[in-house]
Amino acid sequence: MDMAVVELGRLQFALTAMYHFLFVPLTLGLSFLLVIMESIYVMTGREIWRTITRFWGKLFGINFVLGVATGITMEFEFGTNWAYYAHYVGDIFGAPLAIEGLMAFFLEATFVGLMFFGWDRLSKVAHLAVTFLVALGSNLSALWILIANGWMQNPVGARFNPETMRMEVTDFYSVLFNPVAQAKFVHTVSAGYVAASVFVMGVSAWYLLKGKWTNVARRSMMVASAFGLAASLSVVVLGDESGYALTDNQKMKLAAIEAMWHTEEAPAGLSIFGIPDLEAQKTHYEVKIPYVLGLISTRSLTGEVMGINELVLKADERIRSGIIAYDAVEKLKVNRTDMAAREQFERHKADLGYAMLLKRHVADPRAATDQQIMQAAKDTIPNVPVMFWLFRIMAGLGFFFIAFFAMAFWCASACQFNKRWFLKIAVAIMPLPWIAIEFGWMLAEIGRQPWAVEGVLPTFLAASSLTMGQIWATIIGFTLLYGALALIEVRLMIAMIRKGPVEHHEPAPAASGSSYADRGYTAMPAE
Repeated sequence: MDMAVVELGRLQFALTAMYHFLFVPLTLGLSFLLVIMESIYVMTGREIWRTITRFWGKLFGINFVLGVATGITMEFEFGTNWAYYAHYVGDIFGAPLAIEGLMAFFLEATFVGLMFFGWDRLSKVAHLAVTFLVALGSNLSALWILIANGWMQNPVGARFNPETMRMEVTDFYSVLFNPVAQAKFVHTVSAGYVAASVFVMGVSAWYLLKGKWTNVARRSMMVASAFGLAASLSVVVLGDESGYALTDNQKMKLAAIEAMWHTEEAPAGLSIFGIPDLEAQKTHYEVKIPYVLGLISTRSLTGEVMGINELVLKADERIRSGIIAYDAVEKLKVNRTDMAAREQFERHKADLGYAMLLKRHVADPRAATDQQIMQAAKDTIPNVPVMFWLFRIMAGLGFFFIAFFAMAFWCASACQFNKRWFLKIAVAIMPLPWIAIEFGWMLAEIGRQPWAVEGVLPTFLAASSLTMGQIWATIIGFTLLYGALALIEVRLMIAMIRKGPVEHHEPAPAASGSSYADRGYTAMPAE
């Protein structure tokens, strides 16, 4: 396989996935913010909360449509650009995607129309139930997608069948309750809740700075500040859980994140700053917090975190074991009743994927030299400087959001969001959650390289037999199409925000004692 074609294929998938992931976090977070806002409306009966829910619901709808449209493309890419991947692991990977379509996507598609057009046709409680089901469907979609992705990071509940030459499910329960998938799910949706909270805070702060829709803005900020504080704390706590999960199944990713070239004496310290040097295999100007990495990754003071060089030697061992498994598979192709080959395969089958790494250097892994085996072992090292900095920027932003929402929570009671400096900060930081989220996705996917499925299928073997011209054509086409869609999305969102929470129907008669601002029916700024 031409590695230039493989890298272009990876670039294409990265572009489409990262673009799609611009919309997903806002959908996940806004859906449950709508549930909270509408719940307040149902409990209090105050019409201003109906106005607030409908306004943010319109922004949710615009974002929801773009998210669905851009997500469909990626599923087709598995069959077009990653055909061998689809063939080799489709039995496992395809199941969560199918369930996502049947359970979650159909749930969203069924109830999203009722949510938008059922306000005057359903009772308050019935409409709230519909809004909750839309939020549930959105988050279930994320669950099944991340179960599929989590299996790529930690391929449990499956085995290679030498008779079909494919991976097959052996324990769907293990696939479903994969600890990596569960940690990724709660971490990812929490990040989406943070993104939506920052979005609501930013738009509301802009209204307050302009002196427009102040009743809507302040109430929205109160909900978003509480929801965002809980979500940002959850992101950091669950990020710790993700680090613990790496210790068991992705040790090289963890070592690369820390630029840890050599195994340290337990418990290892956590680097908060440094400049990794690939040539010298050390980190210059390193600043470490003692014991923290060991505590996060092993939950103990005695657990060891292996370094990159030691993990390369471990990979060398697994490649040599995998060659034995590969030889057994080749014998079974000729004679399926060869019991000696079957026994040989069973003893070494866990390392078969490592032997496949050699196909980048030699056609038949059994003919590999010691030098080629060592080179294949070194191929298991991801891009260390990129991993090092992606993690620190992402983690740094995570702690920043905790501080921001703690400040917002304080402002909600102490100053009613009247501090202009705070409002300007809220507007300025709106892009930051998306930067953190995209960096987190890159960290997970770059850190898994050179594997499409960790320890099972190398990325360069997963690609389809395409030409560079074909891939460039689709990259250019997707870039132009997605660029146009992005322009439409931004213009629609800005137009809706500028229009504000305007209600076009006649207001219901005011209840005795209720204020004009409480009802929320006004086309003018509510002061």
